Amino acid sequence: MKSVRVVVVGAGVIGFSTAVCIAEALPFCSVTLLAEKFSPDTTSDGAAGILFAAEFPDIPLERQKRWFKYSFDHLLAIAQSKHSPEAGVMLSSGWQLFRDIPADKKPFWSEFVIGFRVMTDSELKRFPDHTFGQAFTTIKCECSSYLPWLEKSFRKAGGLVEQRKLNSLEELINSYDIIINCSGLGSKTLVGDNKVYPVRGQVLKVEAPWLKHFIRDGDGKTYIYPGIHSVTVGGTRQEGDWRLQADEGDTKGILERCSRLEPSISKAKVLSKWVGLRPSRTNPRVEKELVRLQSRMVPVVHNYGHGGWGVTLAWGTALDALGLVRQCLHETRLQANL
Repeated sequence: MKSVRVVVVGAGVIGFSTAVCIAEALPFCSVTLLAEKFSPDTTSDGAAGILFAAEFPDIPLERQKRWFKYSFDHLLAIAQSKHSPEAGVMLSSGWQLFRDIPADKKPFWSEFVIGFRVMTDSELKRFPDHTFGQAFTTIKCECSSYLPWLEKSFRKAGGLVEQRKLNSLEELINSYDIIINCSGLGSKTLVGDNKVYPVRGQVLKVEAPWLKHFIRDGDGKTYIYPGIHSVTVGGTRQEGDWRLQADEGDTKGILERCSRLEPSISKAKVLSKWVGLRPSRTNPRVEKELVRLQSRMVPVVHNYGHGGWGVTLAWGTALDALGLVRQCLHETRLQANL
């Protein structure tokens, strides 16, 4: 008999990674994942899903390193296994370019990707607008395949899935002992967090099978990421913009900027356009608290606010969330014994 009832709210890459971690590690827990939207209708589905990171200002660097390393190692094992095509996880090599030499030539994540090095002058010649670059091999994780694969892993571990809109955490208190909040931008209304805000991203999928290497401008606004079935080109970073429809001006700008980095993009056929709202925060929120819901104090573990780095950090923050669930269980047991 499973004794502890856990609910994970949110079915993006953070929610499903967290649900899988808990269901596999804590077999005595009954784990339900509850969300209004599932793949292919989540923000994660359109993510380019290429692994490298930005530095968050108020989270200890060692913790950020751990998040990145655990995620990278987890996805690398999948990329090197027979599950790679089904899970949509592959190795990807390429370049990150800078117009000016960055303050941090060797970012913290460089020790975890494969073969990180500074680009040579002869490599940079083809990018005349840029003065500095980094070459490395990382991982591309395509969530339109990876999320259904995670869902399969979750169900195999005994997890339950429920699709419905949740208006308040109070709706959960009679059915669950611990709540895990992975609701991303939904946390604005669900837990009243005004620190989370949208950063609108628009990307195009194009048919360009001759492109094998990723190219990313260090400003994060222009990138070309070859994938398994198509090439993702982007993008936009529009803070506080809630528009979900594709913008023709953005489409034109993306194609023009990408063609400056890779002229052959002008010959690529546009297959689709996609818009998503990154659930951004100055720092992701990965912590636990006791919340008074009606007359009960309920442990809530938060894991959201990763912005454009959700795929990059999902497994690492999911393992942290698992650790926080273990602490909740320990504290609940102690209270029961008092």
